[in-house]
Amino acid sequence: MDILQWKKELTDKAQPERKAILSSFFKTGKGQYGEGDVFIGLYVPDNRAISKKYHKLPLEIIGELLKDKIHEFRLAALIALVKKYSAQKDEQGRKDIVEFYLANTDRINNWDLVDLSCPQIIGEWVMRSGNTQLLHNLSESACLWRRRIAIVSTYTLIKNGVSSPTLAIAEKYLSAKEDLIHKATGWMLREVGKADTNALISFLDRHAAHMPRTMLRYSLEKLPKETKMGYMKRKKS
Repeated sequence: MDILQWKKELTDKAQPERKAILSSFFKTGKGQYGEGDVFIGLYVPDNRAISKKYHKLPLEIIGELLKDKIHEFRLAALIALVKKYSAQKDEQGRKDIVEFYLANTDRINNWDLVDLSCPQIIGEWVMRSGNTQLLHNLSESACLWRRRIAIVSTYTLIKNGVSSPTLAIAEKYLSAKEDLIHKATGWMLREVGKADTNALISFLDRHAAHMPRTMLRYSLEKLPKETKMGYMKRKKS
């Protein structure tokens, strides 16, 4: 198996008629967050089925694909990387993958690339190591994608009963300007609420009036209708 064979398998499964739909969906126009991104029209399940087979390739080869201009090729690299991490039995090997991931965040540059990879790599590493400072460092980056990685990686911690990093980072993001940060943060707050309603309610009691509207709306999705309406009424325009 090599990178040329990998690319060929991906390209053979692509559906070019979907390129325009994906380009619009992932905001590739001038000035948009995905400006200049290129698609071949590949469905994620097809990509996943193909790319998991390539996880044994060396990091430098996976890195070559991660640098590709084609969006689905970068996702393929990340799918392989997630599988490589989960199959890794050696602590140093896991650390190498985490460091590789962090060194290449400039290529993990759309929301799906972040969301489909960071919980299984960065989130799992933080849960394993207890190094929550890594998430706080990422949350303070000037880079939108590194900040999204910080909050979405907490999904793994939430699933393991740890919500304090999510709440701390969410508090930092109350003043964030980007809609993609509002959505991701609201999503993680909603997950906190599913695991611990009281923790979410406490956060909302302190911050609902000043939360970005999208963040608030996402965070409320699993709460009773009357509770949702009460918090939305607190929101100041």
